[in-house]
Amino acid sequence: MRSQSRGPRLVAWYRHGHRDLPWRGTEDPYRIWVSEIMLQQTRAQAVIPYYHRFLERFPTVETLAAAAEEDVLALWSGLGYYSRARNLRRAAQQVAGEGGFPREYAALRALPGIGDYTAAAIASIAFQLPHAVLDGNVLRVVARVENDASDIAAPRTRERFRAIVQEWLDPQQPGLFNQALMELGATVCLPRNPRCLLCPLAQDCRAREQGVAAQLPVKLRKTTPVRLEGTLLIVRRNGRVLLRQRDAEARRMAGFWDLPAPEDLPAAKTGKHIGEVRHTITHHHYTLSVFAASAAPPKASRFGWFRPPALAGIPLSTTARKALKLAGML
Repeated sequence: MRSQSRGPRLVAWYRHGHRDLPWRGTEDPYRIWVSEIMLQQTRAQAVIPYYHRFLERFPTVETLAAAAEEDVLALWSGLGYYSRARNLRRAAQQVAGEGGFPREYAALRALPGIGDYTAAAIASIAFQLPHAVLDGNVLRVVARVENDASDIAAPRTRERFRAIVQEWLDPQQPGLFNQALMELGATVCLPRNPRCLLCPLAQDCRAREQGVAAQLPVKLRKTTPVRLEGTLLIVRRNGRVLLRQRDAEARRMAGFWDLPAPEDLPAAKTGKHIGEVRHTITHHHYTLSVFAASAAPPKASRFGWFRPPALAGIPLSTTARKALKLAGML
Protein backbone atom coordinates (compact mmCIF):
# COMPACT_ATOMS: atom_id res chain seq x y z
CA MET A 1 0.00 0.00 0.00
CA ARG A 2 1.15 3.53 -0.72
CA SER A 3 0.50 4.67 2.86
CA GLN A 4 2.98 2.12 4.18
CA SER A 5 5.82 3.72 2.21
CA ARG A 6 5.02 7.31 3.20
CA GLY A 7 6.99 7.16 6.43
CA PRO A 8 10.32 6.06 4.91
CA ARG A 9 9.84 8.47 1.98
CA LEU A 10 9.26 11.39 4.32
CA VAL A 11 12.27 10.48 6.45
CA ALA A 12 14.49 10.14 3.36
CA TRP A 13 13.31 13.55 2.12
CA TYR A 14 13.99 15.09 5.55
CA ARG A 15 17.48 13.57 5.75
CA HIS A 16 18.29 15.03 2.34
CA GLY A 17 17.84 18.57 3.66
CA HIS A 18 15.83 20.65 6.11
CA ARG A 19 15.99 23.93 7.99
CA ASP A 20 18.90 24.21 10.41
CA LEU A 21 17.01 24.98 13.62
CA PRO A 22 18.79 24.93 17.02
CA TRP A 23 16.48 22.31 18.55
CA ARG A 24 17.04 19.84 15.72
CA GLY A 25 19.43 16.96 16.28
CA THR A 26 18.96 16.68 20.05
CA GLU A 27 17.25 13.91 22.01
CA ASP A 28 17.34 15.87 25.27
CA PRO A 29 13.69 15.88 26.42
CA TYR A 30 14.16 19.20 28.23
CA ARG A 31 15.40 21.04 25.13
CA ILE A 32 12.77 19.40 22.93
CA TRP A 33 10.06 20.33 25.42
CA VAL A 34 11.16 23.99 25.69
CA SER A 35 11.25 24.33 21.89
CA GLU A 36 7.85 22.73 21.37
CA ILE A 37 6.19 24.95 23.99
CA MET A 38 7.77 28.07 22.48
CA LEU A 39 6.72 27.04 18.96
CA GLN A 40 3.04 26.91 19.89
CA GLN A 41 1.32 29.80 18.06
CA THR A 42 4.77 31.25 17.20
CA ARG A 43 6.93 31.16 14.06
CA ALA A 44 10.22 29.28 14.26
CA GLN A 45 12.38 32.29 13.31
CA ALA A 46 10.79 34.36 16.08
CA VAL A 47 11.43 31.60 18.61
CA ILE A 48 15.17 31.12 17.92
CA PRO A 49 16.56 34.08 19.96
CA TYR A 50 14.19 33.33 22.86
CA TYR A 51 15.21 29.67 22.81
CA HIS A 52 18.91 30.52 23.04
CA ARG A 53 18.42 33.08 25.83
CA PHE A 54 16.12 30.79 27.80
CA LEU A 55 18.51 27.82 27.74
CA GLU A 56 21.48 30.04 28.54
CA ARG A 57 19.68 31.18 31.68
CA PHE A 58 17.98 27.85 32.48
CA PRO A 59 20.19 25.10 30.97
CA THR A 60 18.51 22.24 32.84
CA VAL A 61 15.08 21.35 34.10
CA GLU A 62 16.43 21.75 37.65
CA THR A 63 17.52 25.36 37.08
CA LEU A 64 14.11 26.18 35.62
CA ALA A 65 12.35 24.51 38.54
CA ALA A 66 14.34 26.65 40.99
CA ALA A 67 13.71 29.92 39.15
CA ALA A 68 11.38 32.69 40.32
CA GLU A 69 8.26 33.06 38.20
CA GLU A 70 9.07 36.72 37.49
CA ASP A 71 12.48 35.74 36.04
CA VAL A 72 10.88 33.13 33.76
CA LEU A 73 8.24 35.60 32.57
CA ALA A 74 10.87 38.28 31.93
CA LEU A 75 12.71 35.96 29.53
CA TRP A 76 9.41 35.01 27.91
CA SER A 77 8.33 38.64 27.52
CA GLY A 78 7.37 39.30 23.91
CA LEU A 79 6.53 35.68 23.01
CA GLY A 80 2.95 36.02 24.22
CA TYR A 81 0.58 33.34 25.57
CA TYR A 82 2.25 33.62 28.97
CA SER A 83 0.40 30.70 30.52
CA ARG A 84 2.90 28.62 28.52
CA ALA A 85 5.77 29.99 30.61
CA ARG A 86 3.94 29.50 33.90
CA ASN A 87 3.05 25.92 33.01
CA LEU A 88 6.61 25.29 31.86
CA ARG A 89 7.93 26.27 35.28
CA ARG A 90 5.24 24.27 37.11
CA ALA A 91 5.98 21.18 35.02
CA ALA A 92 9.74 21.63 35.57
CA GLN A 93 9.16 21.60 39.33
CA GLN A 94 7.18 18.39 38.99
CA VAL A 95 9.80 16.74 36.75
CA ALA A 96 12.66 17.81 39.01
CA GLY A 97 10.78 16.56 42.06
CA GLU A 98 10.33 13.15 40.45
CA GLY A 99 14.00 12.88 39.49
CA GLY A 100 13.68 13.26 35.70
CA PHE A 101 11.39 13.22 32.71
CA PRO A 102 8.81 10.45 32.47
CA ARG A 103 9.42 8.18 29.51
CA GLU A 104 5.81 7.23 28.79
CA TYR A 105 3.35 9.20 26.66
CA ALA A 106 0.56 9.21 29.27
CA ALA A 107 2.88 10.50 32.00
CA LEU A 108 4.22 13.25 29.71
CA ARG A 109 0.65 14.17 28.76
CA ALA A 110 -0.23 14.59 32.44
CA LEU A 111 2.36 17.36 33.01
CA PRO A 112 1.05 20.96 33.21
CA GLY A 113 0.79 22.61 29.80
CA ILE A 114 1.53 19.47 27.79
CA GLY A 115 -1.20 18.40 25.37
CA ASP A 116 -1.45 15.56 22.88
CA TYR A 117 0.84 17.19 20.33
CA THR A 118 3.66 18.11 22.73
CA ALA A 119 3.53 14.73 24.48
CA ALA A 120 3.80 12.96 21.11
CA ALA A 121 6.71 15.19 20.03
CA ILE A 122 8.72 14.55 23.22
CA ALA A 123 7.86 10.85 23.32
CA SER A 124 8.89 10.27 19.70
CA ILE A 125 11.93 12.54 19.38
CA ALA A 126 13.46 12.00 22.83
CA PHE A 127 12.42 8.40 23.53
CA GLN A 128 11.62 6.98 20.05
CA LEU A 129 8.09 6.01 21.05
CA PRO A 130 5.64 5.47 18.14
CA HIS A 131 3.29 8.41 18.67
CA ALA A 132 2.41 10.60 15.67
CA VAL A 133 2.09 14.36 16.10
CA LEU A 134 -0.92 16.35 14.94
CA ASP A 135 -0.69 20.13 14.65
CA GLY A 136 -1.96 22.70 12.16
CA ASN A 137 0.74 21.90 9.60
CA VAL A 138 0.07 18.17 9.82
CA LEU A 139 -3.70 18.67 9.56
CA ARG A 140 -3.11 20.56 6.31
CA VAL A 141 -0.94 17.78 4.87
CA VAL A 142 -3.49 15.09 5.73
CA ALA A 143 -6.43 17.08 4.36
CA ARG A 144 -4.65 17.48 1.03
CA VAL A 145 -3.21 13.99 0.68
CA GLU A 146 -6.64 12.51 1.48
CA ASN A 147 -8.56 15.28 -0.34
CA ASP A 148 -10.73 15.59 2.75
CA ALA A 149 -12.81 18.78 3.06
CA SER A 150 -14.05 18.04 6.57
CA ASP A 151 -13.86 20.83 9.14
CA ILE A 152 -10.47 20.46 10.83
CA ALA A 153 -11.77 22.37 13.86
CA ALA A 154 -14.18 19.50 14.57
CA PRO A 155 -12.96 16.95 17.16
CA ARG A 156 -14.16 14.03 15.00
CA THR A 157 -12.08 15.22 12.06
CA ARG A 158 -9.00 15.69 14.19
CA GLU A 159 -9.29 12.20 15.67
CA ARG A 160 -9.74 10.66 12.21
CA PHE A 161 -6.73 12.57 10.90
CA ARG A 162 -4.71 11.49 13.94
CA ALA A 163 -5.46 7.84 13.09
CA ILE A 164 -4.36 8.43 9.48
CA VAL A 165 -1.04 9.95 10.54
CA GLN A 166 -0.49 7.12 13.01
CA GLU A 167 -0.90 4.71 10.08
CA TRP A 168 1.70 6.66 8.09
CA LEU A 169 4.17 6.70 11.01
CA ASP A 170 7.50 4.97 10.47
CA PRO A 171 7.75 2.93 13.70
CA GLN A 172 11.48 2.45 13.24
CA GLN A 173 12.13 6.22 13.16
CA PRO A 174 9.17 7.94 14.82
CA GLY A 175 11.11 11.03 15.89
CA LEU A 176 12.51 11.69 12.43
CA PHE A 177 9.12 10.94 10.86
CA ASN A 178 7.36 13.51 13.05
CA GLN A 179 9.99 16.15 12.40
CA ALA A 180 9.80 15.41 8.66
CA LEU A 181 6.01 15.72 8.60
CA MET A 182 6.09 19.02 10.51
CA GLU A 183 8.84 20.30 8.21
CA LEU A 184 6.82 19.34 5.15
CA GLY A 185 3.85 21.37 6.37
CA ALA A 186 6.02 24.33 7.34
CA THR A 187 8.12 24.58 4.16
CA VAL A 188 6.39 22.77 1.28
CA CYS A 189 2.70 22.10 1.92
CA LEU A 190 2.10 25.79 2.57
CA PRO A 191 -1.31 27.34 3.33
CA ARG A 192 -1.11 29.38 0.13
CA ASN A 193 0.76 28.41 -3.02
CA PRO A 194 1.78 24.89 -1.93
CA ARG A 195 5.07 23.80 -3.50
CA CYS A 196 3.72 20.51 -4.83
CA LEU A 197 6.61 19.86 -7.24
CA LEU A 198 8.96 19.55 -4.24
CA CYS A 199 6.69 17.32 -2.17
CA PRO A 200 7.76 13.71 -1.43
CA LEU A 201 4.06 12.81 -1.11
CA ALA A 202 3.01 14.38 -4.41
CA GLN A 203 2.32 11.00 -6.03
CA ASP A 204 -0.14 10.20 -3.22
CA CYS A 205 -1.85 13.58 -3.00
CA ARG A 206 -5.48 13.30 -4.07
CA ALA A 207 -6.09 17.04 -3.73
CA ARG A 208 -3.19 17.78 -6.09
CA GLU A 209 -4.55 15.22 -8.52
CA GLN A 210 -7.92 16.99 -8.47
CA GLY A 211 -6.37 20.47 -8.60
CA VAL A 212 -7.89 21.57 -5.29
CA ALA A 213 -4.86 21.53 -2.94
CA ALA A 214 -4.96 25.30 -2.38
CA GLN A 215 -8.59 25.04 -1.21
CA LEU A 216 -7.75 22.71 1.69
CA PRO A 217 -7.91 22.34 4.60
CA VAL A 218 -11.36 23.60 5.53
CA LYS A 219 -11.77 25.30 8.88
CA LEU A 220 -15.17 26.74 9.62
CA ARG A 221 -14.99 30.02 11.52
CA LYS A 222 -17.00 29.96 14.72
CA THR A 223 -15.82 33.21 16.30
CA THR A 224 -16.36 36.72 14.99
CA PRO A 225 -13.32 39.02 15.17
CA VAL A 226 -13.60 41.61 17.94
CA ARG A 227 -11.94 44.97 17.29
CA LEU A 228 -11.00 47.07 20.31
CA GLU A 229 -9.41 50.49 20.69
CA GLY A 230 -7.57 52.05 23.61
CA THR A 231 -4.87 54.48 24.70
CA LEU A 232 -1.47 54.03 26.32
CA LEU A 233 0.44 56.83 28.08
CA ILE A 234 4.20 57.21 28.15
CA VAL A 235 5.09 59.25 31.23
CA ARG A 236 8.81 60.05 31.57
CA ARG A 237 10.72 61.58 34.44
CA ASN A 238 14.49 61.92 34.82
CA GLY A 239 15.20 59.31 32.15
CA ARG A 240 12.72 56.81 33.59
CA VAL A 241 9.33 55.64 32.36
CA LEU A 242 6.25 54.95 34.48
CA LEU A 243 4.77 51.44 34.39
CA ARG A 244 1.79 49.80 36.09
CA GLN A 245 1.91 46.22 37.33
CA ARG A 246 -1.11 44.00 36.77
CA ASP A 247 -2.72 42.50 39.85
CA ALA A 248 -1.48 39.06 40.89
CA GLU A 249 -5.08 37.85 40.56
CA ALA A 250 -5.61 39.28 37.08
CA ARG A 251 -7.24 36.91 34.63
CA ARG A 252 -4.59 37.59 32.00
CA MET A 253 -0.88 38.32 32.37
CA ALA A 254 -0.90 38.55 36.16
CA GLY A 255 2.21 40.30 37.48
CA PHE A 256 3.22 41.80 34.12
CA TRP A 257 4.17 45.45 33.75
CA ASP A 258 2.14 47.64 31.37
CA LEU A 259 2.07 51.25 30.29
CA PRO A 260 -0.73 53.07 32.12
CA ALA A 261 -4.02 53.91 30.40
CA PRO A 262 -5.82 57.24 30.98
CA GLU A 263 -8.15 55.62 33.53
CA ASP A 264 -5.09 54.60 35.57
CA LEU A 265 -3.93 58.22 35.77
CA PRO A 266 -7.07 60.41 35.77
CA ALA A 267 -5.08 63.62 36.40
CA ALA A 268 -2.52 63.00 33.64
CA LYS A 269 -2.06 65.67 30.97
CA THR A 270 -1.86 64.19 27.49
CA GLY A 271 0.76 65.56 25.11
CA LYS A 272 2.16 64.53 21.73
CA HIS A 273 0.58 61.66 19.81
CA ILE A 274 3.45 59.24 19.24
CA GLY A 275 1.63 56.74 17.04
CA GLU A 276 -0.40 53.53 17.14
CA VAL A 277 0.39 49.92 17.94
CA ARG A 278 -1.65 46.90 16.95
CA HIS A 279 -1.87 43.62 18.77
CA THR A 280 -3.93 40.46 18.29
CA ILE A 281 -4.87 37.86 20.90
CA THR A 282 -6.89 35.01 19.37
CA HIS A 283 -9.85 36.80 17.72
CA HIS A 284 -9.40 40.09 19.60
CA HIS A 285 -7.70 42.81 17.54
CA TYR A 286 -6.42 45.82 19.49
CA THR A 287 -5.51 49.24 18.11
CA LEU A 288 -3.84 51.36 20.78
CA SER A 289 -3.00 55.04 20.42
CA VAL A 290 0.22 56.01 22.18
CA PHE A 291 0.61 59.47 23.72
CA ALA A 292 3.32 61.22 25.68
CA ALA A 293 1.89 62.44 28.99
CA SER A 294 2.82 64.12 32.25
CA ALA A 295 1.53 63.11 35.65
CA ALA A 296 2.37 63.45 39.33
CA PRO A 297 4.18 60.39 40.71
CA PRO A 298 1.46 57.92 41.79
CA LYS A 299 1.64 56.71 45.38
CA ALA A 300 0.13 53.29 44.71
CA SER A 301 2.61 50.41 45.02
CA ARG A 302 1.46 48.94 41.71
CA PHE A 303 3.27 51.75 39.85
CA GLY A 304 7.02 51.89 39.31
CA TRP A 305 9.63 53.99 37.51
CA PHE A 306 12.11 52.16 35.26
CA ARG A 307 15.16 53.15 33.29
CA PRO A 308 15.24 51.58 29.78
CA PRO A 309 18.10 49.12 30.55
CA ALA A 310 16.04 47.66 33.42
CA LEU A 311 13.12 46.78 31.15
CA ALA A 312 14.84 43.61 29.93
CA GLY A 313 14.79 42.22 33.45
CA ILE A 314 11.05 42.47 34.11
CA PRO A 315 8.00 40.76 32.60
CA LEU A 316 6.86 43.48 30.19
CA SER A 317 3.61 43.21 28.23
CA THR A 318 3.82 42.96 24.45
CA THR A 319 1.74 46.12 23.96
CA ALA A 320 4.05 48.08 26.28
CA ARG A 321 7.07 46.69 24.45
CA LYS A 322 5.65 47.75 21.07
CA ALA A 323 4.74 51.23 22.34
CA LEU A 324 8.14 51.82 23.93
CA LYS A 325 9.86 50.75 20.72
CA LEU A 326 7.66 53.20 18.85
CA ALA A 327 8.83 55.92 21.25
CA GLY A 328 12.49 54.93 20.79
CA MET A 329 12.93 53.70 24.36
CA LEU A 330 13.67 50.05 23.48
